[in-house]
Amino acid sequence: MNDADIGYLPAHQLAALIQSKTVSPVEVVNAILRRVSAVEPLVNALATVAAEQALQAAREAERAIQNGEATGPLHGIPVTIKDLASTRGIPTQRGSRIFAGASPDEDAPFVERLKAAGAIIIGKSTTAELGWSGLSRSPLTGFTHNPWKRGYQAGASSCGAGAAAAAGYGPLHQGTDAAGSIRIPSHFCGVFGLKPTFGRVPLVPVGNLDYTSHAGPMTRDVRDATLMLKVMAGQHPEDHTSLEGPSPDFEAGLADGIRGMRIAYSPDLGHARVDPEIAAITKNAAAVLESLGAVVEEVTPAWGPEGPELIRFFWPALMSLFARHLPEWEDRMDPGLVACVKDGMKIGAHEYQAFRERKLAYCSRIGRWFEGWDLLLTPSASVTAFPVELVQPPDWPQHPWDWMQWAEFSYPFNFAGNPAASIPGGFAKSGLPVGIQLVGRRFKEMDVLRAAFAFEQQRPWAHIRPELGALH
Repeated sequence: MNDADIGYLPAHQLAALIQSKTVSPVEVVNAILRRVSAVEPLVNALATVAAEQALQAAREAERAIQNGEATGPLHGIPVTIKDLASTRGIPTQRGSRIFAGASPDEDAPFVERLKAAGAIIIGKSTTAELGWSGLSRSPLTGFTHNPWKRGYQAGASSCGAGAAAAAGYGPLHQGTDAAGSIRIPSHFCGVFGLKPTFGRVPLVPVGNLDYTSHAGPMTRDVRDATLMLKVMAGQHPEDHTSLEGPSPDFEAGLADGIRGMRIAYSPDLGHARVDPEIAAITKNAAAVLESLGAVVEEVTPAWGPEGPELIRFFWPALMSLFARHLPEWEDRMDPGLVACVKDGMKIGAHEYQAFRERKLAYCSRIGRWFEGWDLLLTPSASVTAFPVELVQPPDWPQHPWDWMQWAEFSYPFNFAGNPAASIPGGFAKSGLPVGIQLVGRRFKEMDVLRAAFAFEQQRPWAHIRPELGALH
């Protein structure tokens, strides 16, 4: 196998090769590091490459295999961590000059769990500054490019994870999602991304974004996501919002099929503008799911049109927590973030509480609506990737910070805490990937994963690589 073949190999296959000593962890990590060296100048998916630490961990993993020691489920498997999560001994800079060079003393809980399972961190993936936007750029690391088309968005604050997965930087990539930042880059980059139920994966420290932030896997196939989520999930004493009790076995029942599942299909949630090619691919996905035995019905949820006003109030309100940085750093921050923060600073406590009451009622309506359905199918986003320097596509209304115009399908399920995934659904005529979104009831990740796996078997995608795959 060449470096690209190793870089694109699924974790479940790579783990078997490592355990059988067909390949060694050192060989795997060296191949990934060479792959990164060859491709990274074109993509810019990693804020930090942790080559020395990765090779040391690989040598230790190799010794364990040679000595017949007990190993974890991800033993020797490379992983990237988003540059918002704390990693001991590896800088955590949050895509911002404010935190340039910052090196925490502790790992985030899911980082600890991934390492304990044997995963090897090869680097920190790029992020929008402080995770604020759906755009693949930051003042610290510059533009992160879509592997399918250089100069185009890789999408959202988990942009580096999406680009790294698409570019063959190994099988496992961790993202976070407060308004679509796992699902949008998965859509733009043609990979699989799962935002679990809120609280499924603990976040420490608990974020100050009104219970919207989720952490989850970004991978090239569904099975790898189950392996990664199984390790990351579980209650943690420092996250009072983390779910108590044992997590499901996300691998069990993956291939059970979706016959009899009730799937609502909404092409626009009753309000969103959607490019025709994306609408057609999503409609086709509905037909595929129906052919697999699901009961699919086109719907317009009554709660859908309430979302735009809520997100455009809450996003600047939540981003105003970064106002403390403006006096010293404003001229060195993302101008879009600065504009969003300043809009949020105009919001008073009374207005915030009134809108929060409306938001909680909105979440309640979403929860009640899902009593009639197992899953909801929508587009993952309204457009394919567009030029990286823009906030909106050229033919969309321009705005200093409002990237939600083309991402109206994500945030409702951050508000409500539902599990949701972006699944590669096909390609536009431009050759750019298009994702479809499946949303499940709270705590029902297995329904999302089963449907995604069933769709994947009918429309496999993991073997399709961008042209960058031929570089090395």
